Amino acid sequence: MSLPALSTRSVVQVAVSDPRVRPLLRELGEEYSARYGKDAHAELARYPDEEFTAPHGGVLLLILEGGEPVAGGAFRRYDAATAELKRIWTHSGHRRRGLAREVVAELEREARARGYRRIYLTTGPRQPEARALYLNTGYRPLFDTEADPESIGPLPFEKHLSGHPESDLGEDLRTGKATTQ
Repeated sequence: MSLPALSTRSVVQVAVSDPRVRPLLRELGEEYSARYGKDAHAELARYPDEEFTAPHGGVLLLILEGGEPVAGGAFRRYDAATAELKRIWTHSGHRRRGLAREVVAELEREARARGYRRIYLTTGPRQPEARALYLNTGYRPLFDTEADPESIGPLPFEKHLSGHPESDLGEDLRTGKATTQ
């Protein structure tokens, strides 16, 4: 009796032009279009591909299983201290396995290694799975979580990679009141 082959998993940094990125772009485009309408493909074209390369402060990562992409995501430089997460994706045939959490953790590690101290991101109001992912992985919502997401538009989140906010005083964007952090 032979044992089943173990699936090999690896994380690779790739260019947007890498053929292994096609499933990510295709499925994200389909998902955005289904939730937001046919113009949603423009979201994927909003930023030039080079923003997701090391020379421009970004990265695009894929998680490969047996050489095939099962999840991925990217970040781009938002400002000198902040990386902005984009294009977080799990292949439709591999969901509910914790791969999105793995992608976010890998992107956080890479951002920290590149000297970023903060991560910022937005997700659409019709993506409750993404909202839950960020809330469950320690991201602070920069919006009123009790409000109807459709009344807000893109839902912004942040996370300080060092574990400590850069300033001792900030503004809680949910209430507009000054807070100590």
